[in-house]
Amino acid sequence: MELAPWGIAVFTVIVVYYLDRWENKHIKSLFDWVPAILLAYIIPAIISLVLQVDYSQASIHNFSKDYFIPLAIIAVMSSLSLSQLKAIGWKPIVLFAGGSMFIAIFPVVLAIFFLSSDLVSETLVHQEYWKGIPPIVGSWIGGSTSQLVLKELVECPENIFLSVLVMDNILVNIWTILMFQTIKKSNFLNKKFKITNLLMPEDIREEKGKKIKPLLGFTILLATVFLSNFLIESFVVKIVMLSILGLLLSNFIKPWNFKFALKFGAILIIVVMAVLGLKLQFATLGFNFYFLGFLAIWLVGHFIFMVLLAKFLNINMAWVPIASMANVGGIATAPAVTAAYEKKWMPHAIVLAILSMATGTFWGILTIYLLKTFLI
Repeated sequence: MELAPWGIAVFTVIVVYYLDRWENKHIKSLFDWVPAILLAYIIPAIISLVLQVDYSQASIHNFSKDYFIPLAIIAVMSSLSLSQLKAIGWKPIVLFAGGSMFIAIFPVVLAIFFLSSDLVSETLVHQEYWKGIPPIVGSWIGGSTSQLVLKELVECPENIFLSVLVMDNILVNIWTILMFQTIKKSNFLNKKFKITNLLMPEDIREEKGKKIKPLLGFTILLATVFLSNFLIESFVVKIVMLSILGLLLSNFIKPWNFKFALKFGAILIIVVMAVLGLKLQFATLGFNFYFLGFLAIWLVGHFIFMVLLAKFLNINMAWVPIASMANVGGIATAPAVTAAYEKKWMPHAIVLAILSMATGTFWGILTIYLLKTFLI
């Protein structure tokens, strides 16, 4: 076994993990603009560049695909409690799901309408930027875990993937600022769109009782992945089965430790990104402004669609930025944006963000199918 790539990956995970938790204002401001997932991807590439060694074919990549990625999937899926969804109510969930559906389908529809344009024929098809679309869908709906799984499924080249990460990071930071401002205008939007249903959702109660010890939870998750590798050969089938098993663990084992599962999944995402960073070659990096414009139109369309859907559902317009950030922003930014309007709704935003993490991979698989059917 090659020790150098393992050493680089372990070093990266430790550095990123502790920097992300360092209570230093300069470090905190760094992570506001360069998230842990991007830093974990770049550090191994920089080390490889300095050492002038190519680790793209190292055995650690096969190990990551067999164990790290499946473990991240089942850990994240087992952090979702279906019983907590009931307290949110069906309308916010429909609004959230509608936003997810738009993210998954819109790029394909837009590409079909502009099939003969340079954006589609040259950028998306010839330069293969279409392979960056599913990881974006995964990032915006499911977060980093789905993004990584869909990258593997669509075989997105490393240079395009890094470009996508950078563009995604720029847009998400801008979008977060815009959603902070939008949610403050919720009452104005409610009057403008004549929304009458402004009832508060039910309070979400914390799961009580004794929980499974983290070591036992880790053993169960690892044993499940070992068994899946033994029984299932197809990567796609394995991911789907582990997703279902994760939901079964979290919703049928009463003392299941949701908090551990979520934290474990977050660490595994950093591990997977550190391994992927060993494949990156900076010499192949490019930045396509046509594709960036495509992503911006995609995001704005997502927001407009959700506003119209909220009007149709007659639901408080505050749910639009909340549901959008649960999709695009994730488990950290969704409750932060929510707090700017109503702190009591923060747990609801967290549950929606976890729901987003649980469903992103499936939406991305739909996007891949539609792209290969209608575009490629």
